[in-house]
Amino acid sequence: MSVLKITGANFVEEVLNAKEPVLIDFWAAWCGPCRMMSPVVDEIAEELHGVKVGKINVDEEQELAVKFRVMSIPTLLIFKNGKVEKSFVGARDKKEIVDALKMQVTE
Repeated sequence: MSVLKITGANFVEEVLNAKEPVLIDFWAAWCGPCRMMSPVVDEIAEELHGVKVGKINVDEEQELAVKFRVMSIPTLLIFKNGKVEKSFVGARDKKEIVDALKMQVTE
């Protein structure tokens, strides 16, 4: 599955009402660590089944960044049943993110 562009307009439908766990990447074009994480997030979207993956540009969607108290980017949030189950701040290892997502799929 490809990465979805998440906005204020589609957030409720794509994230909060999703039947599957959702990985959200809060990022910005000017952020070096965000650019490092982007291919990792893209790989996760292609490789993991039963998970939805989206990206939120904090410059375009400031209200969502404020709502979820995103202070540093990249910030990755895993949602399940409309709630944040896990968060990662900063560049992280792909395996760490995948393992956290797999736990949400099997629960």
